[in-house]
Amino acid sequence: MRISELAAVIIIPVIIAVIYGLELGFFISLIKSKFSKNKSPRFSKSRYFFIVHFLAIAGIFCFIDAFFIEPKWIEVTRIEIESPKLKTTNLRIVQFSDLHCETRPRNEKKLIEIVESLNPDIIVFTGDSLNSPKALPLLKETLSNMKAPYGKFAVRGNFDTNFWKYLDLFSGTGFSELVNESTEISKDGEKFSFSGFRARSVNDYQGVLKKLSAGNFNILLYHYSDLAESLQGLNIDLYLSGHTHGGQVRMPFYGALVTLSHFGKKYESGLYDINGMKLYVNRGIGLENTPAPKVRFLCRPEVTVFDIHPSKH
Repeated sequence: MRISELAAVIIIPVIIAVIYGLELGFFISLIKSKFSKNKSPRFSKSRYFFIVHFLAIAGIFCFIDAFFIEPKWIEVTRIEIESPKLKTTNLRIVQFSDLHCETRPRNEKKLIEIVESLNPDIIVFTGDSLNSPKALPLLKETLSNMKAPYGKFAVRGNFDTNFWKYLDLFSGTGFSELVNESTEISKDGEKFSFSGFRARSVNDYQGVLKKLSAGNFNILLYHYSDLAESLQGLNIDLYLSGHTHGGQVRMPFYGALVTLSHFGKKYESGLYDINGMKLYVNRGIGLENTPAPKVRFLCRPEVTVFDIHPSKH
C-alpha cells in the first residue's frame, strides 16, 4: 500500500470520528441544559453547530448507501471500439471481474440475469473468484449459468493464486482458464485472439504475445493493469483487467482512496488509451474480504460490454 493510500485509510476514519464525536458532544450538552437551569449552549445556534449537524446527517445517508445500496446496484458500462483490422464483423465481449464469492450470495443471481440480457458473443472473467473456499459451489453455479456462443475465458487473480492455488475453480463451468497462453476464435471469417496470464505469473509474457498475428484483433486478460505501459510492439488491441475495484470507496473530485495498484491512481478504473491500445480497468462485482469494510461508495459494481466493430472510415 502506498503512503498516500495509507494516509487516506487513516485520515478518513479520523475525520468521521471527529464529526460524530462533536455531534455527540453537542447532543450531551443540550441534554444537560434541559435538566439544569442554564440556557441552551450558545454554540447550539452557531454556524459551526449547523455545519457539524449537517455533516453528521449526510454521513448517515452515505453509510446507508455504502453498506446497503451500492454493493448490490450493478452498473452496465457500454464501450464501443472501432478497429481497422475488422472488415464486416462485430464482436460483443462482456467482462466482469472480482466476484469475491462468499457463502452467502450477494450479486451472483443478478449478474447472471444481466449477462444473459446482453447477448454476448464472448464472456471474460478477469480474476478473484472467492473470499472463502466454501463459496466454490456458488462460483461454479454462477459461471455455469452464463452462455456465450463463441466462448468463455477466465484468468486467475491474486486471491486465486495466493489463497486458492490448488482449488479447481473453473472445470465444469464452460470457462476456459487461460494460463500464460493464447487462443484464437473466428467469427464470420475474421479472427480474434485471447491471451491470459495468472496474477504475478507473467515472466514470459512477451514470448507468448510475440506469437500473436498482427492481423487479428488481440485481447489480453490479466487481473492487474501492471503491463499497461510495457506492451508496445506486441499487437495488443484491448487489455482487460480488474483488481482495483475502482477503489470501492471514492471521494468527489478525488476518486479512489485505495487501489493497491502498481500505478496507484493512474489507472484506477475505466477506459484508457495507451499509444493506441485500449486498457479497461473493471470495478468488479464483489467486495474485499474481511477485515476490509464491506462497502461501496460512489463506486457501483460493474459489468462492461465491449462492442467491437469495423472502423467507419
